[in-house]
Amino acid sequence: MKKLINLTIAATAALTLSTSLYADNHMMDEKAMCDIKANGIEKVIATAKKYNEIAKEKGLEFRRLNVNNSDLIISVEEAIKTGAKEVNPKTFKGKKSKTVLETNYAAVRACKFAIAALNQAEEGKKTWRLAVPGDGYKY
Repeated sequence: MKKLINLTIAATAALTLSTSLYADNHMMDEKAMCDIKANGIEKVIATAKKYNEIAKEKGLEFRRLNVNNSDLIISVEEAIKTGAKEVNPKTFKGKKSKTVLETNYAAVRACKFAIAALNQAEEGKKTWRLAVPGDGYKY
């Protein structure tokens, strides 16, 4: 009996641990990962690049202010190399745009967009039923 109880406790602990690891891997904390003061701009833009590649593979790349997130990442990397204080994400392709962002803000924005795309896809897998008509909700 004691062996059965120990086995049950161990199985419950393992299940709880694996569930929390699954949640940690799929729902990432944007604020902590994209904090320039804590991580530095190079690490933030590397994080953005890493997760944006995954988002692009899944077809989830963000596009805001007529700029794809990958274009924003490229412009921030160029600004870091040149030491520029502001970025214009469309100028590197020869196009002019009114979108001018401060370099640190653009890096944080690119990082948050890359992570949010993946977080929203995971959240959508769990909550999509709430938006389906006929499941008890009145629209």
